[in-house]
Amino acid sequence: MKDVLVFAGLPGTGKSTLAERMAEELTCPAFAMDWLLGSMVPSRVFDGVDEARVTTAARGLMAGLMSRQLILGQSAILDCVIDDKTAEALRERCKELGGRFHVFECICSDVSAHEKRVSGRVRGIPGWHEIDWQHVLRMRDAYPPLTAPHTTLDAVNSVDENAETVLAASADAYSGGAPADSA
Repeated sequence: MKDVLVFAGLPGTGKSTLAERMAEELTCPAFAMDWLLGSMVPSRVFDGVDEARVTTAARGLMAGLMSRQLILGQSAILDCVIDDKTAEALRERCKELGGRFHVFECICSDVSAHEKRVSGRVRGIPGWHEIDWQHVLRMRDAYPPLTAPHTTLDAVNSVDENAETVLAASADAYSGGAPADSA
């Protein structure tokens, strides 16, 4: 079966770590929004373009990559910041293409631990900027917690624990059960 796993949330909450871990375990590609955007910076395609349009373009790219994987009969993992409207649009497109769709919202319930995770972190994404805590705070205001169906993963838990939750929530959905946390 074709599956789409979306790891959403603010920077520093473990989305990329979990997306990469699941990509390895499930042997399917993980598409990261920041890597896509970083790859386009050298072409200067975003010069003079406001942030909202860049975000819309990035979400379109993610939806296109997801759709292509599903059309090929393959699963995909998305690593991005999304809102409820985007989650529902992706869910509908996935359903149209015969896939199963799961959103995992990554959070860090310990604010001081979250700030520490972000401070001094170097991701080294070519063409993309590093972020600081002020950036996270701005994004927190712009992206409230999801209300669309999702499972919550907390970075205070180990990567192994969160990976087990992803696999269990996905398995529950496959068997007709409810996600572990549909908050």
